Amino acid sequence: MDLFDYMRENKMKQESPLASRIRPKTLDEVVGQQHIIGKDKLLYRAIAADKLQSIILYGPPGTGKTTLAKVIANTTSADFMQINATVAGKKDMESVVEKAKDNLGMYGKKTILFVDEIHRFNKGQQDYLLPFVEDGTVILIGATTENPYFEVNSALISRSIIFELKPLNKEDIKTILKRAVYDEKCGMGSLHADMDEEALDFLADISNGDARNALNAVELGVLTTKPSDDGIIHINLSVAQQCVQKRALNYDKNGDNHYDTISAFIKSMRGSDPDAAVYYLAKMLYAGEDIKFIARRIMICASEDVGNADPQALVVAVNAAMAVERLGMPEARITLSQAATYVACAPKSNAAYIAINRALDIVKNEKTYGVPPHLREAGYKGAKNLERGLNYKYAHDYTNHYVKQQYLPDELIGTTFYEPTDNGYEAAIKEHMNRIKAEAD
Repeated sequence: MDLFDYMRENKMKQESPLASRIRPKTLDEVVGQQHIIGKDKLLYRAIAADKLQSIILYGPPGTGKTTLAKVIANTTSADFMQINATVAGKKDMESVVEKAKDNLGMYGKKTILFVDEIHRFNKGQQDYLLPFVEDGTVILIGATTENPYFEVNSALISRSIIFELKPLNKEDIKTILKRAVYDEKCGMGSLHADMDEEALDFLADISNGDARNALNAVELGVLTTKPSDDGIIHINLSVAQQCVQKRALNYDKNGDNHYDTISAFIKSMRGSDPDAAVYYLAKMLYAGEDIKFIARRIMICASEDVGNADPQALVVAVNAAMAVERLGMPEARITLSQAATYVACAPKSNAAYIAINRALDIVKNEKTYGVPPHLREAGYKGAKNLERGLNYKYAHDYTNHYVKQQYLPDELIGTTFYEPTDNGYEAAIKEHMNRIKAEAD
């Protein structure tokens, strides 16, 4: 490194964002994630002993993936190289691999390659790295906000250990914020700022487990607030609120949060908890989820989980789906809330769902059974000669508009697909069916 490189690097350190400047240098400085870097945990021991194998760090933004990679860089004796998958091309990877080969062949030195946003690599790029990870030319550290089981090649996953980072809790965020405000060496202590407890609590809560969001907010507050008469920059609740215009949700519409939240929404309606259903609905709406997608899930739940226990649930859900297309947001939120709470509070039955699955299973796995002759179409030419429709009994000619008659194929006589429950309107269906059958005897 020449003098100009040294000066440029120092200047970048001084002017880089606060979140970058206060990154921990050692494992013991890392805040949170004790489930994977506690002193008795595998990852802590591997980093401390400099015996790291290929790993993938997976978690929401601002939880410390890059921080852990930097800590590893500071502690390992291996050559540490970093690329970002959003800008790196094949030439960049070829350069890394060539240097790693030289390190291993000429100096017996390992190379750790940190690939940030590894899910941004396409299949070909990931496949290129595979043989060099497999033979130990490089030790891979991949960082991703996306579920690696969806976004990273299964071959790379099988050769790596996946560590999931969790959103930081409120106390962890507060610890990091205090370090940022009062640390004179890496933080903003030299600016003589002070943050009161209300502001600290607010930013720790509003950051939603994302340390970077909290740090960006407090940096903005300190840099844009004038010192008071006492020479101190006071960061109070009012200042903190101005620095955060809208809560940042960890919600990627194509990733885990999308699937987890819609899953919780459906299960809350199925479980007859309207409060939870409305909460998850609000979370999706706030994050900008497609209202038509939400409406479709409510319709599915109305049939799958409510069914004939309250046939009106499907009517409400279908009408809600049509209404939200015409209304749009923000009014659609009310219609979706009405439909979701109705479905959540309705009596439940999955009997219709079970019935069609049972029938499909037989159709799929057994031979096709014929329609009984008396149920076949009798109106076409020659049908009578083929004995189509003979001896069919017209149900409306009998008491209760019901007559005992074979409807299933011969091979399935006695098979039951639909079994009404005792819940809601289905209890009436069950009673009605039992009555008309008994009176027909």
